Order: sequence, then C-alpha cells, then structure tokens
Amino acid sequence: MRIGFGYDSHRFAEGRRLVLGGVEFPGEPGLEGHSDADALLHSVIDALLGAAALGDIGSHFPDGDPKWRNADSAMMLKAVVAELASAGFSIGNIDATVVCERPKLSPKIGAIRERLAELLEIPVSAVSVKGKTNERMDAIGAGTGLAAYAVALVFDAKGTA
Repeated sequence: MRIGFGYDSHRFAEGRRLVLGGVEFPGEPGLEGHSDADALLHSVIDALLGAAALGDIGSHFPDGDPKWRNADSAMMLKAVVAELASAGFSIGNIDATVVCERPKLSPKIGAIRERLAELLEIPVSAVSVKGKTNERMDAIGAGTGLAAYAVALVFDAKGTA
C-alpha cells in the first residue's frame, strides 16, 4: 500500500460558481483559478498522484494550457482514477479536510462524500470529508479564500507497495 498527500488553496472570486468536491454551493462566491478551481478535488488528485508517484496536478493539467481553462475538475479526477487503474493501482480510501470560514460545509458533507465516492469508484464508507475553520487567523481566517488537504491510500495490483 502507498499513501499520498495533497493540498490546494484558492482565493474567493466574485462572478464564479463555488464548487467543492464536485458539489455546487449556490449563492457563495467562487474560487479564482484556471479550471473551475475545486480545491477539494485538486487536493484529492494530488494525493492520488503522489501515492502512485505519478507527478502532480500541474504536470497532468498545466494551468498554461488553454485546454484546461474553466475545466470541470470532476473530469480531471476521473482521468486520474483511470490513469491509476492503468498503472495497476486501486484506491483504498480518501480522508480530506477543507479549511474555510465560509461556506458552512456540514449541510453538504453527505453530498460531497457521495460525489467523491462516485468519481473515485469506491464506497462512500471509504470517503471522509471534514470542514474546519481557521479560527479567524490568517488570510483563510479573514475569509479571503480556502484550503483543502487530502490523504489517499492506494494499493498496487498485488495489494502491496
């Protein structure tokens, strides 16, 4: 088995949709970024790629490539899941945390877990998502953006490292 860690952060940006974990948060400002800026999915992508030693999100979906402008991060994650499968890996579980003062995540945690499980092709019981505040400390605490962290467990074809 292998473990990977992922991180992403984005500033809030008016005029964009807020999407976290593939779930939309209507009425909230979106995130600034080249793609749809789904920081949660981006952290999961990096955790998976890191566990399999397959690079990082920037090497697979470079922000200088217009092909990825406003791209749906769910499709990016599906591509990474397929790449892991082609390389002989299966996903064991994901544990993720979003740090933000807003929006309140708890009403949508179930929907986010279900969407992640669907995208990752694993049971919902293998997906953990938590929301935390930064207790009004630093830029995230001031409400100017958010950050997401993820840890992924993957297995190779033999179930070993």
